[in-house]
This record gives sequence, structure tokens and C-alpha cells, in this order.
Amino acid sequence: MTSRLLPALALSAVVAVAVTGCVSTGSTSDASDALVIGTTDPVTSLDPAGAWDRGSYTVQTQLYQHLLTYPAGRTTTSPEVAESCDFTDGTHYVCRIRDGLTFSNGDDLTAKDVVFSFERQVTLGATDGPGSLLANMDSVTADGDEVTFTLKQANDQTFPYVLASMAGAIVDSRVFSGTKIHADDGVVGSGPYALQQSTDGGATIALTANAEYDGPAPKSSAVTIKQYTKSADLKLAVQTGDADVAYRQLTPTEVTSLADDDGLQRVQGSSGEVRFLAFNLETMPGKDAAQKEAVRQAVAATIDRAAIAKDVYQGTYAPAYSIVPSDFSGATDAFETEYDGADPAAILRKAGVTTPVALPIQYTTDHYGSGSDDEYALIEQQLEDTGLFTVALQSASWDTYVGNVGKGEYPVFQLGFFQDYPDASSYLTPAYGPSDVNLLANHFDDRTVTDLVTAQAVQADPAVRKEQIEQIQRDTAESVPLIPLLAGQENVIGQKSLTGLAGSVDASGEFRIWEIGRS
Repeated sequence: MTSRLLPALALSAVVAVAVTGCVSTGSTSDASDALVIGTTDPVTSLDPAGAWDRGSYTVQTQLYQHLLTYPAGRTTTSPEVAESCDFTDGTHYVCRIRDGLTFSNGDDLTAKDVVFSFERQVTLGATDGPGSLLANMDSVTADGDEVTFTLKQANDQTFPYVLASMAGAIVDSRVFSGTKIHADDGVVGSGPYALQQSTDGGATIALTANAEYDGPAPKSSAVTIKQYTKSADLKLAVQTGDADVAYRQLTPTEVTSLADDDGLQRVQGSSGEVRFLAFNLETMPGKDAAQKEAVRQAVAATIDRAAIAKDVYQGTYAPAYSIVPSDFSGATDAFETEYDGADPAAILRKAGVTTPVALPIQYTTDHYGSGSDDEYALIEQQLEDTGLFTVALQSASWDTYVGNVGKGEYPVFQLGFFQDYPDASSYLTPAYGPSDVNLLANHFDDRTVTDLVTAQAVQADPAVRKEQIEQIQRDTAESVPLIPLLAGQENVIGQKSLTGLAGSVDASGEFRIWEIGRS
């Protein structure tokens, strides 16, 4: 297991959100131009080197720019701070920095700041930070307005995505320390918003439009992001108009209830989250490898994902048939193709498996939202209704659960991934990669698949890489080290009077508050 286990899994959390409060406006805004956004996602740090969680990323996205970014509705990168970025050879990736960029405090943004930002991520190596995403960066240097990244592994096709990730935020080298995490007050970026105030440990964060920003002005010149603990508070706040937007996220029942409110609007976008059922290939039921595989295949052929999405999550999740989200390049519905019409009884009978199979399934009660109890109760019912399985459900709080996952304690267990960047590698590597990067600790050791996972990440030909990604999905749908269950949907509820809400979320994982205004 790697040190990425905790932060990577933490990014896949499903949490409730709640909003209320009023906007703390600056001199550049008035009450009619103020926006209130609520969430229960806590903010760990506004310093890009000090946080690797959704709550922090939501705020950081508003404050900082990157060399590369994602245009609305796309999952491929385009220049932002960079004028251009490209490989000059296999191990050198060069970005030319645009002229005239300025941080919100008036300091020039230069190639020196870019080098400082990346070296700082690696040097600090904060436990809660995203610096490990830069593991393939051997060095970074500046020559005039050119920044050159020297890579350890050649032709890394994921590196542009890393530059656009949480690890790639550009900070002011005259403000941030190279040896310690910056306190939230006083952080400086060059994004569409500037920090006005952070109070109560990040529970209330006031932003104001950054006058130095080189892009289009935000649709709302003042924003308050407020953290609450109960989604029930959100429902009331949105209904009464005390809140403008609810983000990350109401319970399924609350979402569907508010979606019927004539005074509100609902927007859905892919969250990049994938939930799955994983197997420890050594300790799961079965007398030998062939029987264990047959058990996994039979479970995959039995579980009705659509029923889980509809009956438990009321359409706030979608069925998942691959570990790769459906709107990413190379994604397939491999599990649907493999098991549509399959007979689980025949699968088990062919392998000589005695039925009913005693199947222990562990899940966590608090990390993936309030629906986990109902989700796994339905999975238990679906499996036992076949007469082929007797399921023993066990649950634990996340603090206990995640440690046991890391130690390989569970034979069959719930887990979820959220992207570090919108590319198949962000899922394939921790799920099916070699043991030093595989986060499941499940003894998966298929050399053909792990070699493909490594190969696709450095394949420069997009067509060849797409086929490799598809082949990985086909192979793992057959061998079933895990079963994809649900794909997360980002549900954003806003007042009817708001504009731009539809452009605020997409599969990139960014929340573009600057797109939201009033009609």
C-alpha cells in the first residue's frame, strides 16, 4: 500500500451539504450581486500543498490558476497560465508562460513562480497534500518564459492532467513559504476570485472578484462558501431563499423533493465518483482460483445496479459497468457486455462450486453517505434471492474500516474512487496497477493487465492508448477483481433566478462558481 491510500480514498467520499447565512461583501460588490453557496465538505487548507480533499479543492479552484485547465464541458486540457505546453522529446515537457499575468495582490506571475510552486509541492510532501501526483517529475526549471519539466518515465500521457490537478496550482513565490504550509488568511492566487476572509477554521469563506484576473469577470462579484453539518438545514435554507446554491450534496430524498420545487432548479453532472465491490483474491470464498473467479463472476451477473440507483439513490447515482466513468476516453460498458444474460447458477456449477456460497461483505456506515445501509441491504437481498448465496453483512465506521482495507483484512468489501484528474489512468492505476500503486491490497496479480495499465499511461498514439484502456476493461470484467456498481452524479440545486448553473459542473471535477450569476 502507498501513502496515497487515505487521501485518494477520502476523495471518494459522498457527503451531505447544507447552506445558510449571508454574504460578507467587499467594496466591489453589492447585495444583489452576492452569492451564497453551502456545503458540508470541510476545508483542510487553502494552500494547494496542504490539502487533497473535495472541500478544499472547491475553494482552491476559484483562487488559483494552473498551467493547463479544462474548458467547460471538456475532459481534455487547454492552456491557462501557459501559452502552450508540449513534449519536446520523451522526457521533457515544456510550457511557455503567457505574458502579463498578475496575482490578486499585484505581483507578476512568472516562470519563477511556476517552478517554485511545483518544487514546493514535492519538497513539502504534506501528508494531506497532492504532491505525490508529481512522482514522475524528476525536475522543473525555468529559462526566460519557458518552464521545462524533466520526467522520470518517458511519454507520460497523464502529465498534462497532473498539471491541471490540485498539485498544479500556481502560487506567489513572494508570499508562500517554501518550507511550510501557508495559513488560510492571506493566500494569494491569480484565479477569478481572491480570498477576502476565512473564519471558523474555513467554515465560512468570503471571496471577491479578482480585479487582476485576466479572464472574463465572474458573473457574481462576491461569494460566501459556508460549511454546515446537516443536509436538512440545506433543504430549509434553499426553500426559504436564505441559500442560493447547494453543492455536495443533499440526500437523494432531499434532491428529488427540491427538484419538484417550482422556485428551484436542479443541475446534474458527472462527479467522477465510482463505487464498487472489491474482492480479496486470497481470502474470499472458493477452494481454488477457478472457484474464486466463478464466485466473483456469479456475483457480477446477479447484482442489479439499475435497481440500486433507482430504489436506493432515486436517480442521484447511475449504474456503473466499468471502473472508468462513461464520459472519459476509452470507457466501455464491459460488465454489461460480459454479463448481460449470463446465468450465475451455470457459472458456479461449471466451476464445481457448492451452493449456497457463504459470502461475507463489509461496508462502511459513514463514509459513502446515509444510503450505504440500504444499498448493501438490497445487494444482500438480490444475492440471496437467487438461492446461490448466503450473505453476512458487516459494517464499521470509516476510521476503522479504511485501516482494515489497507491491511487487506476484508474478503469482500465496499470502496469508491474519485478522480485526481479526468483520465482513465486515475482509476485503472489504483484499481489494477502493480502492487506498489494498487490501493486495494487485494492480491490482484494479473501481469497482462498490470503491464497494459503501465503501457497505456505512456502510449503517445491516442488510438492505440484507447484500445489498451478498452482491453483492460474487457480483461478485468472477465476476471472480476472488483465489480463496478454506481457512478456518482453531482447534483446542484439553485434558486430559479440564477443563471449559468448548468455550466458550473461537468466531468472535469471542477465547480465553476464564476459561471453563476443572477437573471
